Amino acid sequence: MNPARCIVVMGVSGCGKSTVGRGLAQVLGLPFVEGDELHPPRNVALMAAGTPLTDADRGDWLQALSQVLADAATRGPGVVVSCSALKRSYRDLLRGGAPALRLVFLHGTRDLLDRRMQLRRGHYMPASLLDSQLQTLEPPGADENPVALDIGMPADALVAAARQQLEATGP
Repeated sequence: MNPARCIVVMGVSGCGKSTVGRGLAQVLGLPFVEGDELHPPRNVALMAAGTPLTDADRGDWLQALSQVLADAATRGPGVVVSCSALKRSYRDLLRGGAPALRLVFLHGTRDLLDRRMQLRRGHYMPASLLDSQLQTLEPPGADENPVALDIGMPADALVAAARQQLEATGP
């Protein structure tokens, strides 16, 4: 039996985590979990009001995501989760649930991210929080074995590149 594949598609708001995550899950034949849907109502209200989340605010949310990853790692075949995973400590917590966790890090220029956020409709995260997310972001280090992709590419190209690099670099 193949080991479960647990993948977090990460990056700041507006980078395309959900779109790429859904597409990657589909091509890999894995379930997809939208990390934003696991935020407690208090976090959603804070973000909707333009208030950046603190580490303490994110704690329960990250624990819930870690549990999703742990369940997928033990029950197989795996899962693709969208999660900002802005700090190394957050990713370490997620790895507690799935030690072989793989990261797909979506990054781009502030201008492109801002344009995308301005065009979004129906999402609680306002563009005004982009700068706080960029300030909080600790890009994954080489020791985290990330697949890093520039969001200047179309979504389908990002999905294809993520798949190819994940398969080339193994679990």
